[in-house]
Amino acid sequence: MALDMSMFERFAVTFQKGDIIFCEYEPGDTFYLIQSGRVQIVKIMDDIEKTIDYLNPGEIFGEMAILDAAPRSASAIAADAVKALEFNRENFEVLMMGNPQIALKLLKLLAKRIYDQKRRFMILTLDDVQAKIADVFLMLDEAAPVRGDEVARQRSFSTTVDDIAHWAGMSPEKCREVLNHFASQRRVEIYPDRIVVQNINDFARFVTSRRGQQKE
Repeated sequence: MALDMSMFERFAVTFQKGDIIFCEYEPGDTFYLIQSGRVQIVKIMDDIEKTIDYLNPGEIFGEMAILDAAPRSASAIAADAVKALEFNRENFEVLMMGNPQIALKLLKLLAKRIYDQKRRFMILTLDDVQAKIADVFLMLDEAAPVRGDEVARQRSFSTTVDDIAHWAGMSPEKCREVLNHFASQRRVEIYPDRIVVQNINDFARFVTSRRGQQKE
């Protein structure tokens, strides 16, 4: 979805590398849309501080502050010099009243970002690296319409190993190792501009099985 964000420039804020944007458990009333730089998302898990994601330009974080009054679910730290647009309930409501068409576009963007981030979190909670990568393909399949000339269970995705690695939260080297393993099993075919999954339903069963084992 194309959206000219220059009209929101008055909401721009900047952070230096290492700045804490907000902390886990603290109350929050703002969310951010990254324009440049990366943001590190950190969460306390089993009394250990762990990095669960790095967000890039175009991604939203802290959005639950607008939707409910719950404390922050994680900490956000500027991994680089960061420029972002900062919204709170007050200026978001003013924006909606004064520029309804623009606000609608931003709401649609926000809804998509929330879905993307929640879906990626589901991937990152998997312990099995093979299941993580299989679940990335399931996520891509959910967003991609089935073309009429595709085999019923076969899916072709215009993506790269680096893209899959990013969504799975692992190094490109590890991702390629897993994909090569899948290729040796004839479950995927890897090309420079696309990756073909031979049976997406097989991946769905595999991920469901791994999620079930984690709950036991």
